[in-house]
Amino acid sequence: MPTALCLPVPDIEALIQGRTIAALPKMFIRPGQRFALYPADSSASIKAWAKCELCQILDETKPLDILSKLTIWTPKVLKETLQKQQYLFLAYLRVYQLPQLQEILVNPNIQEKLGKFVSLPNSLTVSEANPVINDRTFAQRKHQLEKLEPPLHHELEELQSAIASLSISQPAAKQLDDDIKVFLGWSSDKPTNPLDLDLPWIHKIAEVGNSSDGHTFEKLVRRGLLKLGFTGSGLNPDATGGAGGMDFYAEQPYPIVGECKATKTEKVPDGTPAQLLKIGMNHLGKFQYDNSIKLIVAAGELNFYALRTATENQMNVISPETLQKLVELQAHYKNSINLLELKECLQQVPFGLAEDKINTYIDKVEQSIRLRSHIVQLVKNYLENSGIEFAGVESLHGAYFGSHPPQPIKTAEMHETLIELSSPLTGYLGRIKGSDWKSDRFYFLRDLPMS
Repeated sequence: MPTALCLPVPDIEALIQGRTIAALPKMFIRPGQRFALYPADSSASIKAWAKCELCQILDETKPLDILSKLTIWTPKVLKETLQKQQYLFLAYLRVYQLPQLQEILVNPNIQEKLGKFVSLPNSLTVSEANPVINDRTFAQRKHQLEKLEPPLHHELEELQSAIASLSISQPAAKQLDDDIKVFLGWSSDKPTNPLDLDLPWIHKIAEVGNSSDGHTFEKLVRRGLLKLGFTGSGLNPDATGGAGGMDFYAEQPYPIVGECKATKTEKVPDGTPAQLLKIGMNHLGKFQYDNSIKLIVAAGELNFYALRTATENQMNVISPETLQKLVELQAHYKNSINLLELKECLQQVPFGLAEDKINTYIDKVEQSIRLRSHIVQLVKNYLENSGIEFAGVESLHGAYFGSHPPQPIKTAEMHETLIELSSPLTGYLGRIKGSDWKSDRFYFLRDLPMS
């Protein structure tokens, strides 16, 4: 590859980040032409190359406001360019990243070459191994730009622009930024369930619970409840003791009060549930205590009297291992634990030993994730095999039963699940809304891998 197209640095960065597929050269570029992307500054390093897929010549009759929303240029910039050139040359570029930066000598007249081709001192050897966006996403965005169809998620694009600078220094902002880019089709990074930064301490819940370190165990239990989505002043993970002597107390989304008992080998005595009853009543009062979920997280077997006290007073006793399983599931699949469903589970009999009913709930959540993972893969495979861009719920429902499904579902249930998976907050699928639910169309964005 002996030549490069000289473009402004922001334009090249937007192409490399997948925020746009278009460039504004100062002349017509022949479709199929390949070239490096040369930044118009003094850095003199090349990060990517591109192949022109289409080049349009546009005039002032085109809706510049829509073109602006589909690209990175403001209507003002587009108008000014039109005034200087009479036409806009809009090049659709399929961009590929180079495996490493290519340092080159600085061209002293680079600003004069803006929007034009320049010769490279040394030819580049390139491959198509690292496309910025995948084939299907590029085809969708090319179609949208050709037809000048307004962007489907303009608000999300504005949100991404607003948090882009924060993503450099804040891991949470970067994760949100990455998620939005994948949802918008600005990134073709292979989806993974990124390792949650809390996993190291989550993996210690069972270990510490089966030790004699009661203080550390209390802190881990509070952190675990916060991770599940509970909130309240009685969940301070750094406190050395709970409010009013309670090991933990959550207020939202519903009150839950409890005790922790770390132990190596001893049986859990009657004093543990008795203490929960006494301290809970004293600190909360009878009405508030009675309306709270009661939970004991204890390692070791309860003795006869402890089990009887817990059962007769509607207390749920679970092991550190079971709490760890709940929190791990939440860490791997954010918001997979529905606290209101968990409340129903904890309010049901049997009381006392609650391991079986909590594990049944965990199995139900895992089955739900498995179903959604299967449906995401189904959409992906169906579109690839049929060679179409979008599919309706009835077609997908028909294909579902030939795909070795994990469970039978009705068409309306499948539509509800497709809607959930195409929410901006999940972003596994995309949705083009129809006039009614049967005319909705769905397309693949990213995988939902099972751990």
